[in-house]
Amino acid sequence: MFHLSRTKRGRAVPRAAAALLGVAGLITMGAAVAQAAPASSSASTSAASGPTTVHSCSQAVAPGYATCFALKRTDKKAHTMAANTTPSGYGPSDLVSAYNLPANGGSGQTVAIVDAQDDPNAESDLATYRSTYGLPECSTANGCFSKIAQDGSTNYPTADTGWAGEISLDLDMVSATCPGCHILLVEANSASMSDLGTAVNQAVSQGAKYVSNSYGGNEDGSEAQSDASYFNHPGVAITASSGDGAYAAGTEYPASSPYVTAVGGTSLTKDSSSRGWSESVWETSSSEGAGSGCSQDETKPTWQTDSGCSNRMVADVAAVADPATGVAVYQTYGGNGWAVYGGTSASSPIIASVYALAGTPGANDVPASYPYAHTSNLNDVTTGSNGTCSPSYFCTAGAGYDGPTGLGTPNGLAAFTAGG
Repeated sequence: MFHLSRTKRGRAVPRAAAALLGVAGLITMGAAVAQAAPASSSASTSAASGPTTVHSCSQAVAPGYATCFALKRTDKKAHTMAANTTPSGYGPSDLVSAYNLPANGGSGQTVAIVDAQDDPNAESDLATYRSTYGLPECSTANGCFSKIAQDGSTNYPTADTGWAGEISLDLDMVSATCPGCHILLVEANSASMSDLGTAVNQAVSQGAKYVSNSYGGNEDGSEAQSDASYFNHPGVAITASSGDGAYAAGTEYPASSPYVTAVGGTSLTKDSSSRGWSESVWETSSSEGAGSGCSQDETKPTWQTDSGCSNRMVADVAAVADPATGVAVYQTYGGNGWAVYGGTSASSPIIASVYALAGTPGANDVPASYPYAHTSNLNDVTTGSNGTCSPSYFCTAGAGYDGPTGLGTPNGLAAFTAGG
């Protein structure tokens, strides 16, 4: 089993100290870890120069467990929306405009969301989000929405307010990006890699061709085993968040798997350009921003050709993740209604949904390779950085490929289809 250790060989990790404290509170001498630290919101917040945020999931996780990458703004108060008002944060029309997407695509496709723990209000909150923005109903009753446990049953795991925020963010981003898609929520029993990986396998066995994973942890050398057990699914577009710890945190797994599309993060701003939008690398502080870097363990896939990293490089593509330019989310379990969220937890389900809009992948393909055959069909992000590094493209945007944003962000669907 892959162990999602919160320490990093050869590189300092800002949250390592917190992780050790969490482990100390969980492990007694000679006893095995039963579960991660409670996944309630972390007290860590962004730098004073940026918006005030809180981690939806605890960052003090034990080895063998993952954290989610949802960041909730606390300076934007959740509220019950009055009539004829718009929630704070970007909504569906903004994302459709920014990424040149069809407004009503995805019919017949299913996007799976894999998260840990249960959100008992997931379906009702999803209904509020979709009705607020005039999106078609997506419910159990009409067959559009399904929620299952990792074993495929309706014996859901223990409810958790932190992961519920992640679930709300994920479901809302699929709705915003692919309103015609069916949504399958698979809830893992815990945030352990074995449970989350089992949930990925369950999503694929249910027929989902697009699976989003907004969680991760640092590498420890056993990634190949988890790749073979959980993420090697030809013909399935699997996305994973690159992480929210900026360059200093190192590469996250499963984003570093060569079988998944690693999704970085941007700041997205409306402007007067012909596109109507501009993007730069998301960095709030040296310890908060889009994750990127050269994997210490994973082999470089043949379709990735950057010259400075002999192993797998993270990320492949990107989408909005900066809480300062965040998205609107509706959450009532652990929340009080409308809120603004960011983190690469937002960008992963967006990209999974873009794959769904683009159509079913080839049966034997690794869809992570598709953008590399269509680089001209992406918005190249050329400004910003998420830290200090060498070579510079590991953490600094520039023309062509770079770590924090990969090849760029969606400009229509062509970059997410097969063929050169």
